[in-house]
Amino acid sequence: MRFIEEIVVEEFLPTFRTMLAGELRERGRTQSEVAELLGISQSAVSKYAHGEVETNDEIATDDGVVELVERLGEGLTSGEVTRAQALVEAEVLIRQLEHGGVLSRLHEAAYPPIADYEGPLDVHDPEGEFRMTERVRSSVRRGVRALENTSGFATHIPAVGSNLVEALPEATTIDGVAGVPGRILDIKGRATVPGDPEFGVSEHVASLLLAARGAGSEARAALNVRYDPETVEALEAAGYTTAAFDAEADVEAAVAEAVDETPEADVLYQTGGFGIEPVCYVLGPDAPAVVEAVRCVTR
Repeated sequence: MRFIEEIVVEEFLPTFRTMLAGELRERGRTQSEVAELLGISQSAVSKYAHGEVETNDEIATDDGVVELVERLGEGLTSGEVTRAQALVEAEVLIRQLEHGGVLSRLHEAAYPPIADYEGPLDVHDPEGEFRMTERVRSSVRRGVRALENTSGFATHIPAVGSNLVEALPEATTIDGVAGVPGRILDIKGRATVPGDPEFGVSEHVASLLLAARGAGSEARAALNVRYDPETVEALEAAGYTTAAFDAEADVEAAVAEAVDETPEADVLYQTGGFGIEPVCYVLGPDAPAVVEAVRCVTR
């Protein structure tokens, strides 16, 4: 495991300080003045000046780094930029480079698992896309593990298979919903999960969840199980609110109507139709909560 802060300390700072020390020296500042401006020792300045510190060429040639070094060199020399302002501007640049810039690329190269993520990477933003998607995947993983350890769950898997899904807060398409690739199947009396959670792999359950959310439901997760009256009764007895919808109507419209009539519904079900298997959908705030609801049926 390699943290991006390690890249900053080991790659960015030596390079940036070497460049800035050289810029200040070229502008006529003495070694002691450079040391004071950068808050480092004169011996450190000497090492930078004599090339005794290893630098990173990719950082040294980055347009943003080069521009800031020149601007800070001029400002610190003229007095128009204070040391505190220089620090703030350097910190701002670091955060920018961590978010899809050279530091992000170096981090991916140093720690390949994060290279699989498609999109801007900002590991410091708690509400950023990267951390949110990983949070959702982790939630689905926890839910899946709970399902695998739920005795008797396999008997509640419908013939079409089950799926456990959870949506990103602003999801509007199935690409924003994580689920089990393929489906959870009953293999010889055991719930079998084919792979690690991914986004965009569940069309049916994800679409139903999005339809419910589009109609006003606050649910972020869903799990489908085999329908029978006893299942609905058990969920109602456990305190869950149920609502039926027409399996033969347009799913989005039928689900929207059911949620509109029963906004607090956390269980939606249809009793089947011509060529349509009856299925029950349990909704909840996250994947583990949905699994906990289903457990009341298996007890």
